[in-house]
Amino acid sequence: MCILSRAGDGGLRSECLWNIMRLTLDEALAVGSQLEIAAINGTDIIPLSPTLAAQCGYSMDSDPWGNTKVFVSLLGCYVDNQADETFNLGLRFQMYGDGLSKKVQRDVTETCSYSRWASREILCDRNYMEVSTLMVTPEVPVTMDGQKVQETWQDAIPDAVAPNSIWKMTFHTPDSKVMVLKDAHRAGYGAMTTPTRLVLRSPYNMPETYAEEVAGVPMEVFSVSTYYKQVRRLAIIVAAAACPTGGLVFTDEVITWYVPRRIPPLISSAFKILETHMGIDGQRLDKTMMAIRRYKLSITESHVVIELPVGSPDGYYKSHAPDYSYHITYTVEPMLELLWRAEDTQADTRYKVLFPITTPLMPRPPHVTESKSASLVFNVLLGTFLHDVSLLNITFTTGVLTVTECNARGFDFQEHRFANSSKTFSLQVPFSDEVVLKHNPNPLTTVYFLPLVFGLLILPEQIPFPHPAELEASLEDVVLPTTTGFCDQDNFYISVKYGSQGDNFQIMMLHAGSWRELDTELYSLTDNNTHVSIVVPYTAPDTVFEAVQSDSIRARVDLLLLETPNMWQLNDLSLACNFPLTMTECYPNGTVTALAVKVESVRNLNPKYLTLSDQSCKPVFSNDRFAFFSFNLNSCGTTRTFFDNVMVYENEIAMHHSMGKHQSRKGLINPDYRHTVSCYYLVNDTETMAFRTRPRNSDPKADPGVGQLVVQMRLAQEVSYDIFYQTEDYPVVKYLQQPLYFEVELMRSTDPRIALVLENCWATLHEDRTTLPSWDLIVDRCENLDDRYIVFYPVVADARVHIPAHVKRFSVKMFTFTTDETVLKEQIFVHCDADLCDTTKPDGICSGQCASPLRNAKPLKPTDISQHRISSGPIILSDSSNFV
Repeated sequence: MCILSRAGDGGLRSECLWNIMRLTLDEALAVGSQLEIAAINGTDIIPLSPTLAAQCGYSMDSDPWGNTKVFVSLLGCYVDNQADETFNLGLRFQMYGDGLSKKVQRDVTETCSYSRWASREILCDRNYMEVSTLMVTPEVPVTMDGQKVQETWQDAIPDAVAPNSIWKMTFHTPDSKVMVLKDAHRAGYGAMTTPTRLVLRSPYNMPETYAEEVAGVPMEVFSVSTYYKQVRRLAIIVAAAACPTGGLVFTDEVITWYVPRRIPPLISSAFKILETHMGIDGQRLDKTMMAIRRYKLSITESHVVIELPVGSPDGYYKSHAPDYSYHITYTVEPMLELLWRAEDTQADTRYKVLFPITTPLMPRPPHVTESKSASLVFNVLLGTFLHDVSLLNITFTTGVLTVTECNARGFDFQEHRFANSSKTFSLQVPFSDEVVLKHNPNPLTTVYFLPLVFGLLILPEQIPFPHPAELEASLEDVVLPTTTGFCDQDNFYISVKYGSQGDNFQIMMLHAGSWRELDTELYSLTDNNTHVSIVVPYTAPDTVFEAVQSDSIRARVDLLLLETPNMWQLNDLSLACNFPLTMTECYPNGTVTALAVKVESVRNLNPKYLTLSDQSCKPVFSNDRFAFFSFNLNSCGTTRTFFDNVMVYENEIAMHHSMGKHQSRKGLINPDYRHTVSCYYLVNDTETMAFRTRPRNSDPKADPGVGQLVVQMRLAQEVSYDIFYQTEDYPVVKYLQQPLYFEVELMRSTDPRIALVLENCWATLHEDRTTLPSWDLIVDRCENLDDRYIVFYPVVADARVHIPAHVKRFSVKMFTFTTDETVLKEQIFVHCDADLCDTTKPDGICSGQCASPLRNAKPLKPTDISQHRISSGPIILSDSSNFV
């Protein structure tokens, strides 16, 4: 039976739990404050220091948040004991300190009834061991194990010892040590009598207690022989308490507590366990509640075993940060209560243990989870933490920001709480913020890097600990700068639009075959922070001349955007335009001026070494790109021809072989540079001679090969064979002696055993391959020995050409047919007979192009080769003055 009498305001609860009393103080009252407890003994207020509390049967435990439990033995000091059946207790709680403007005082009184005392009761609390035994009196003749009656007691006890009181105590450590009652109290032990019981109490780790291991479980033992003076006799009572100090086994999921089933200091003969109870915080639990909580109580041959799941709601988790590393512990206070009976004396013993358990530190390193986002922000989730952890600040590369400052800056920090009292923290940081570091591993990719340190705090102890994190994201988000351009009659106009990286590039210009940085003093340049505009005259040093016509010149400028310091090519521009330029002027007085230009195809030409037909006639002006001639029609080897009423004068600008003695011809691409200068006079008019082109009559046609394999012939724009003329480009216009680059290819075949060989190639004026006149280019797989301008080019495998044996390349120089010394300025067509052969039979044409002439070779079998006929054209001779 428990009678409750509450005093003071809410937040204080009291409960009678059999032979103990429990008082609970909520954190709402105690959080953040200092707490003092005093016993109310009539009009006296006795502060309970830790030493006095252990001596008198009081214990107190507070969790980190201020929830406080006070346990009081009903046989403790300052408890009003009415016949060992009714117990009145008064306590005063005083709180002061943080959060309180003044001291707060609460008094509580409690009345408990308990009469079901066993012959011996042992209580193991967190700070003391207590044993109480029923005493034998003349009125109540009860025989107790270990109790002796001395008849001649009058001669042994000093006169100062009052009746019904303790004379002396002998402590067994296990050696004997004797103390009178006053000395025992002074040493910190509790010893008293009640109307029917002898009560002995000892704090742990006292000089007169000792440790003993029982069934593998460490125990602390308190054993005393007490001499008690009764009215007509002297009683000697031997009593002992033994309390477990260990016996725990931990896993991540379960706490297992082992208590010896038989404790030798307490049991000397056979016994029988009558009752077993398990509880939490001193409160018994029934089987239903144990099942709900998943608690287990079992008895083996040697132990009583209690199993508690880690994380049960009856305990609590706590955060720790040893060495700044996040850990947690779990604390719970189970109770074990046993009742056994000795078979020889039939005396009962009630054995109760209140045993607070805290797990070892369990590492729980926080996880940083980065979620992908399309909104160009870092989404980071940090956790999981217990409810007692808060985030104080975050350290970025630029400094430390509090949580409030992070939100004010737009970082969107949030705390997320969950039903199990855990929490996580989320943070969003835009890629564009200055705290995010950026670098580019390649021209198109940006790597965003966010190093940060979370400043965390464990409450209420205010223990700080950091957690570093590094976030990284890679995006192909770089917008490269772009280049555009156009021309007028005198200049190139180039515009460079900045990309997403701004002006992180250098503008390079191609000069004499190598790249150099744009000379800002040489060209007009304007920058408006989004674009750079450049004006380049077509005669500038960084331009090249591609081709020349009678009234214009085709110039090109090459520009490259180079990222520094990685030297990445971000973009380029090759801009070519035609600019008006008079190459030859014929005057009525017989004077002629002619301009020779160094074009790209003769890169190594030095114009100052050009001469007219008479090599003594040199340029009147020259530089590294131009040679300017001025001469009279009656000089410098000029020839004259009459055609009816037209008189034609011709001369030739050329690079002759008789160069200066210090000039080397080594490395010249084309030493035979020729540029014909013509003037004709009709009546009194003087005009520059021009060549006429034949109008296009029909689309070009090519004869495909016969059979399943197809062979095609194409005309390339340059010797690199990267770009080819398309059907819509025909007829193609070329200058006299300008190279024509032909490629013959076996299409749609991946068989490496097939090789293509050009048997014969020739040129005609007409599309019909059988018409005359014609000119042989390749005869019996070899160059026409009468034409020194035919060149074969080797073919190597690349991204387009997978089997070099399927491709043949050669070039000829643009020419025209003549008849009766008359120039036929018509279009030409080129035709070829191509053979496909089996490379597994090396004898014959598959030995290679022009490897062994077949003029005298034995005939091949029809199965060895397959012949295809292809054509290309028309190609038209340009109407301009001609030179290459």
